[in-house]
This record gives sequence, structure tokens and C-alpha cells, in this order.
Amino acid sequence: MHSPKAKNTGRRDGSPVLGGSFEFASLTKPVNRSSPRHLLERQGSDPTTVRLRASESPLRRRGSGSSTGSASGQGPPEEDGIRLNPSLISISLSSLLAIDLWLSKRLSVCACEDSSCGSVRPLMKLIEVSGHGIPWLAGAAYSLYKSDTAAGQEVMLNLLVGLLLDLILVGIVKAVVRRRRPAHNQMDMFATFSVDRYSFPSGHATRAAMCGRFLLAHLVLAAPLRVLVLLWVGLVGLSRVLLGRHNVTDVLFGFWMGYCQYNLVEILWFSPQTLQGLLGHLA
Repeated sequence: MHSPKAKNTGRRDGSPVLGGSFEFASLTKPVNRSSPRHLLERQGSDPTTVRLRASESPLRRRGSGSSTGSASGQGPPEEDGIRLNPSLISISLSSLLAIDLWLSKRLSVCACEDSSCGSVRPLMKLIEVSGHGIPWLAGAAYSLYKSDTAAGQEVMLNLLVGLLLDLILVGIVKAVVRRRRPAHNQMDMFATFSVDRYSFPSGHATRAAMCGRFLLAHLVLAAPLRVLVLLWVGLVGLSRVLLGRHNVTDVLFGFWMGYCQYNLVEILWFSPQTLQGLLGHLA
């Protein structure tokens, strides 16, 4: 028969309990100081170890370069600075392009019949034809054929060479740059070719500048006629912008290119004797 003391020391489910000695033993059990858990607890309690572990963490290592650079006053790396700070040249070019597009659109007052100055469009198109390459090539070839003097033939021959040179150089530059014409332009131009869908540079401007210098240098003209030549050159360039055919920079670069083309014509100047010699070698 069980004693009352034995009943009090048992659990309700009937399992014996060793009088609380088990709980006391678990609390007073010696700790294995070589176990990994104990080492982690010991390292975590040491301030020096905590700082070392924080400095070796992946986040710390990833940002160590920027924090060190900031602390030393060196700032971000050089390539980051280049990426975040665009050069002065790129900023200037972007600003110039924006101004060019804005100004060209504002000046295209004859781009269509419904524009603010659409009534002047036929006159601008007439000036456009006067600066086209086909009338100039045909006129130079006819004048060369009808000329009776050697001096006249020499002048018309080199004008024809200059016109052909202008077509070749402008076509090459347009094919390389491939800048599209303004969006407000109407493709109703006179006698266009494949490269004429591109805008830079203005072939009319190059031709006008080159022919204007040529006429002023090799033809004896009175003062009023010389003024008319200069006025025609300016009107041809202006008509390209008013009609919406080109941007302002296309025309300005075209004037400069045509001015330089005349210098090239002077360097390559052909005399009738030189041309006959070349034709004799080819024959």
C-alpha cells in the first residue's frame, strides 16, 4: 500500500518525479565552454568582438569604399563622377541643339499654306529653284558650250567642276550624318534624290555660298549686281528655314562649307589646256 508521501510526489499522469532534483540538476549542469553556442554568446558579449564582426559584415564591406572616401574627403570614385557630372561640351551641344530646333520651328512661317506667312510660300519656292543644282549645272554647261573665248571657257569649266564637287561633298556629308529634315517640312521639293531626305548640311546653302564667291571673283560686275549676288545668297539660305526644309544650323554650316569649297576649286583650277591634256591621256 502506497504512502501519502509517495502520492504527493507523483504527477497526475502517473509518471514519477524525482522530487525536483531533475530541475535543479539542469540549472546547475556544468557548461561546455568549447561548444559553438557558448563561443557565440561569449563573442557577442565582448565589445571589441562586436565591433570587429560589424566591420566584417557584407553590408559594411560593400559600402566601405564610399564611407572611407567620404571620411577622407576624396569624394566618389572618378568614373562615378564622370557618369554623374556630364562634360561641359555635351551640355553645350545639347543646349545648342535645343535652341536650334526651337528657333527653326519658330522661323518656319512658310512651311505650309496654313502657316502665318503661307502666302509668301510660292516666292520662297521660286528662290529655292534658283539655288537648285540642276539649273546651275545646265546653265554652266550651256555657257561653256556657247563661250567663244578661252577665258570664258576656263571660267565656265571651273564653275562646272565646282558644282559637281559640291554635289559629291554634300552627298557624302549627308549620308554620313543622316540628320532628318524637320518634322514640319513638306516633301514637295523640286527634283529630289535619295540623299535629299537628309537635312545636314543644306545643299542650297553650300551651292549659293560657293557660286556667290565664284561670281564675285571671276566676273566683272557692277556694284548693284554685286549687291544682288550677296542678297541672293542670303535669301537662298533664309528660304530654307522659312520653308521648313532645314534647321538653322544646317544652313549656317552649309554657308561655311560652300565658302571652303570655293577655296578647293581655286586649288584645283583647270585651264582648257589642262583639260585637253587630261582627255588626251584618257583617250
